[in-house]
Amino acid sequence: MAEIILRTGCAADYDALGELMFDAIHNGPTKYTAAQSEAWAPKVRSGSDWADRLSGKDVIMAEQDGVALGFMSIEPGGYIDFAYIRPSAQGSGLFRRLYRAVLARAEAAGETQLSTHASLMAQPAFTAMGFDVDFHETVQIEGQQLARAHMIKTL
Repeated sequence: MAEIILRTGCAADYDALGELMFDAIHNGPTKYTAAQSEAWAPKVRSGSDWADRLSGKDVIMAEQDGVALGFMSIEPGGYIDFAYIRPSAQGSGLFRRLYRAVLARAEAAGETQLSTHASLMAQPAFTAMGFDVDFHETVQIEGQQLARAHMIKTL
């Protein structure tokens, strides 16, 4: 098996990242109900709306043998919008590797704080990276209530 490499994601990768996100939400370990997961990701994200959502963010992706295994994004101001690991790669240390790459870019940009809205599954991983819960909240998506936490880390 080839080594897992980290690289900057580009527009040509966006559809693969949408599929990875869908896989993580629907096939990975979850603390959400099937109805909540369906509301969160009713279909694989792709196309111009998805490209618009990812453009302007610094996207770091992990791949092995041309298959996307994970990605994390950071935007100006230090906000981490996306952090997904394919179920087959969870528990491998890939979250930590992606986080370190994002952290290096944040530090290079002079950011003084990182923040994210973490799902119930992502909260332990962000806590392990030194984030603290700022507040808990519930968001409504397609009639479903999803719990998450706003988390911050001072650099």
